[in-house]
Amino acid sequence: MHSTASPVVALARDIKLSHSIFALPFALLATFLAAAHGGGLPGWDSVVLIVACMVLARTFAMSVNRWADARIDRENPRTAGRAIPAGRVSASFVLTAAIVCAAGTVVAASGFWVIHDNPWPVIASPLVLGWLALYSFTKRFTWFCHLVLGVALALSPLAATLAITPEFLASKEPYLLALMVACWVAGFDVIYALQDVEMDRKQGLHSMPSRLGVEPALWVSRLLHAGSLAALVVLARTSPHLHILFAVGVGLVAALLVLEHALVWGSKTHRINMAFFTVNGVISLLLGGLGIIDVIRSL
Repeated sequence: MHSTASPVVALARDIKLSHSIFALPFALLATFLAAAHGGGLPGWDSVVLIVACMVLARTFAMSVNRWADARIDRENPRTAGRAIPAGRVSASFVLTAAIVCAAGTVVAASGFWVIHDNPWPVIASPLVLGWLALYSFTKRFTWFCHLVLGVALALSPLAATLAITPEFLASKEPYLLALMVACWVAGFDVIYALQDVEMDRKQGLHSMPSRLGVEPALWVSRLLHAGSLAALVVLARTSPHLHILFAVGVGLVAALLVLEHALVWGSKTHRINMAFFTVNGVISLLLGGLGIIDVIRSL
């Protein structure tokens, strides 16, 4: 007999909570940049609320994805072992978890209204949640699905800015950071889709590799990553709070992106886990961490 916690544990493993590191460091960097724009550092309560919103919103998005894709996952040998197809959790449980996380996101966002008299996060939260949910359905009708995912994660630095110092949205810095995240995520999602080219075609799903061909899709990925680097360079050169450490981080990110594409050169897929999870996790933690340290040192 399964314990009460078993479905929760199974879902948590399935959606890989540890992969929150892809967007969270950029949300925290935006948090510190927005606070620095106001002349100080963010309070611990603001940081806790940002982290809570990020984890809850990401869990919502992944739960919707697993629920929406249950039939598709069941027919794909690579994904047939996921929680719903494998019978470890029910589709209704995952949908309930998504609804609970959506409500939790709204409650956490309302904390900025209660504590800091800033209603904008809770006002914007339904729009953000709606976009996060949209991604799971876009691959059914457009190969721009990778860009939709990029924008979904790119909302995190903009949402953090709105929560900390809304006036900072008049600056170009949050948008440069969001542009970097959008291009970076869309680029590595194209690489991730290499694993399912034949299944996507068989199931009538849209991805750049399945619709454009593998090599053309990889060139799109390279161009997207070049765009992400360009946004980083402009941000490093124009932000008054980002200095040498962030610049070093940008250089290291450039090297890591070259490594990522080298790992899949020639359409190889056996190193995708390293290219997708390891390299991109390092990029996020490195750039976010060095950027935050630079912001603190600039004050």
